Amino acid sequence: MSGNNLRNFVGFLWLLAIKDHGSTHRFYLLLVERFISLVLSFQIIGRDVKIKNNNNGGGNKCDRVPGYCQRETAKDGIRLLCIWPRILIDVSKIDMTTSVLGFKISMPIMIAPTAFQKMAHPDGEYATARAASAANTIMTLSSWATSSVEEVASTGPGIRFFQLYVYKDRNVVAQLVRRAEKAGFKAIALTNFEGLDLGKMDEAADSGLASYVAGQIDRTLSWQDVKWLQTITSLPILVKGVLTAEDARISIQNGAAGIIVSNHGARQLDYVPSTIQALEEVVKAAQGRVPVFLDGGVRRGTDVFKALALGASGIFIGRPVVFSLAADGEAGVKKVLQMLKDEFELTMALSGCRSLSEITRDHIVTEWDAPRALPAARL
Repeated sequence: MSGNNLRNFVGFLWLLAIKDHGSTHRFYLLLVERFISLVLSFQIIGRDVKIKNNNNGGGNKCDRVPGYCQRETAKDGIRLLCIWPRILIDVSKIDMTTSVLGFKISMPIMIAPTAFQKMAHPDGEYATARAASAANTIMTLSSWATSSVEEVASTGPGIRFFQLYVYKDRNVVAQLVRRAEKAGFKAIALTNFEGLDLGKMDEAADSGLASYVAGQIDRTLSWQDVKWLQTITSLPILVKGVLTAEDARISIQNGAAGIIVSNHGARQLDYVPSTIQALEEVVKAAQGRVPVFLDGGVRRGTDVFKALALGASGIFIGRPVVFSLAADGEAGVKKVLQMLKDEFELTMALSGCRSLSEITRDHIVTEWDAPRALPAARL
């Protein structure tokens, strides 16, 4: 399928989904059911084998983290959480603003790194950068972007992070980091190697994409590289891919300025916990020393609310951005950001929260909670 036909098809699904459902989640389901090809397959599919069991009402669970472990774990995990709203609270004014690493943004919704965006739309990362700037939020540029850090910076002002894979040639890594810093990027999001060559991604196997990507990334990446990065840049380092308390503590010990809880879109390892399930463990381990962010599974404003209630300082969205970009370029990305912002604002209001600081653990119940204790009254 040609690039134009791809975009037209995805655009049709986007318009259909918005008209009928007004939800990024429905758009995602339509794409998965009807269209998996080339780069979009890399964005969508899971690891190894087609694990479609939804545990059939029970079945296998992770030994370590309660809750279902399946191919599309992230968004399914979020569905397991219930919101407990408060009433009769004046919510005539809602403040969604927050600060991330000292940078004030309009909402705790940011853009995750996603590769090859010009395969989704000719404007690619240019459009995403402009949309993020217009929404006054953060865009994270992928190491596998189809636009350089300089090109993205040329789109105008904005708060941008750079997602970094560590390549076998450390000189290349150093050059990338220095270019990002010179271009005005504000942080580095270091990502663990994605072991695309250690097993096969069924649908992507024939494209050659997985083997090419895997051949560039260094398997020797270790915590020493976090320290090494701090010797070549003054930018704060976020560690992306943390799912355990142990790795959260080690990240902080090695100088991480923040942690991104991520399972890499559930594309890497089967049976990992959903990011929402891992989030609270990581937050508790961080003990407020660094901010913890959630990456993965967010499709609605209610999902944002749930993540913040579990202690996240903010969330990153990836696939909804790529899908909306494919549908309508910059306007599509603006639309999905505004949609999530509006849904999040409504969720805050209906839950009795006027600011992010008022969103607490008492506002949600998870399947792994003990019997619920009544919260203290708030007048």
